[in-house]
Amino acid sequence: MAHFYGEIKGQARTSATRRGSKASGLEAHLRGWNIGVRVILEYKEGIGDIIHVYRTGGSNGGDNDVLIATLQDYN
Repeated sequence: MAHFYGEIKGQARTSATRRGSKASGLEAHLRGWNIGVRVILEYKEGIGDIIHVYRTGGSNGGDNDVLIATLQDYN
């Protein structure tokens, strides 16, 4: 069983899914023309699951990724 699970929906009637393990993590990058968001899920021993959210320059390129949020599993 996968530790991480991702799903994305767009024009197609069905969604696309991906699985990630503790070792591989899971990453997604959603883009508009000038702005986007990159989300990275990872597992850290002794901490648990961590999610990093970055603002990106979108499909047009632009600025480097800027970390805007980090979420942590507090269980």
